[in-house]
Amino acid sequence: MTAQQISHEDDKTGDALKAQRFQMLADIAKELAGEVVFPTHFDAVMRLRKVLHDPEVSLRSITAAIAGEPLISAKLLHLANSVAFNPGGVEVVDLQAAVTRLGMNVVRSSALSIVMTQLLRAKGMAAFAGLTQTLWDHSIRTAAGARVIARRLTRINPEEAMLAGLIHDLGAFYMLYRATQYDGLRERPDSVKHLIIEWHESIGVSLLNALGLPEEIVRATEEHDRLRANPYPPRTLADVVYIANMLAGGHFEWTMQGHPMSAPDREALEATYAELQPEIDTQLAEMRESFA
Repeated sequence: MTAQQISHEDDKTGDALKAQRFQMLADIAKELAGEVVFPTHFDAVMRLRKVLHDPEVSLRSITAAIAGEPLISAKLLHLANSVAFNPGGVEVVDLQAAVTRLGMNVVRSSALSIVMTQLLRAKGMAAFAGLTQTLWDHSIRTAAGARVIARRLTRINPEEAMLAGLIHDLGAFYMLYRATQYDGLRERPDSVKHLIIEWHESIGVSLLNALGLPEEIVRATEEHDRLRANPYPPRTLADVVYIANMLAGGHFEWTMQGHPMSAPDREALEATYAELQPEIDTQLAEMRESFA
């Protein structure tokens, strides 16, 4: 379907756009059955490529840089848990453990391969540069919050929580990329937002399953934008991701299923975790510095 087939008068609920939406969903289902690689945030990928090409860089620095790229983090975790690298069946659930298991050579070559494919497929993403920047910023904020909340209030592995926070909206990144494949959607950012509001959580779960992520992490990302009673104290990884996502919400509330958090609800949530906010801000600054 071309841009000419969809008139500028059609809005996000028009029949032509609805048909294109279903076509995109069908294409997504087909693609998830194969090898999935897509761009996320162009600047983050470019910074990671620079780090990976540095022959003197340490494994720790590479890990810190990868922690800013949701898709590569997810793929390396899957690789670390594959039969080739995990013959004993001992699953790792955080990026640091995955990188340690894989080693420098495998991490560098695997990550660089994904980066190059991402860059080759980045054409057309400029139309959604603002959305990808906002989404990436939200993901990093959520990751920082999840790590601090897990460390301070639970016995959950903070590194696992940080990874879950980083990739919780990977479905939205993927939908932005898929939207660039359709002329009509590239010209309609509001319609793309509408699609993401409706589908990013369910598609995100399908995507994470297709990427082979541990079940606990996948479950933690389900319904993260569905408003519910404040889970205090947090008891599960899903609770941690939910709280971190809401605290990082702000400018990104349009993903919350059309039900943005009310001012009193937000104030109550922020008041509950106000003590942790300085530590979350410090964690966020450290993460940004790692891949600056």
